[in-house]
Amino acid sequence: QVQLVESGGGLVQPGGSLRLSCAASGSIFSNYFVAWYRQTPGKQRELVAAVTSSGGSTNYADSVKGRFTISRVNAKNMAYLQMNSLKPEDTAAYYCNAFLPGMGSDYWGQGTQVTVSS
Repeated sequence: QVQLVESGGGLVQPGGSLRLSCAASGSIFSNYFVAWYRQTPGKQRELVAAVTSSGGSTNYADSVKGRFTISRVNAKNMAYLQMNSLKPEDTAAYYCNAFLPGMGSDYWGQGTQVTVSS
């Protein structure tokens, strides 16, 4: 099993930046792919970005390409989401997800709130 704890959310003005962190413990973190999702009330959870177990490949939602960067440091059991040029529509609860593709292993953090408002 993997336990995930997100941090770094908060209130930021449009155009600002935040870095979300995801601290992992438990099983071998470096085996897992990591993704960040976000969700607003009444809507389905949306995939924001994902990174492979080695960190060598990333994928982004079109809405965040060029503004967000996902990364990980396996030696520290950490994953990050750097968010720049934030927009009000980025306001959501952000969740860290660790998974093994095709293996049915899927773990979630408790979420961290990001609010973009002037």
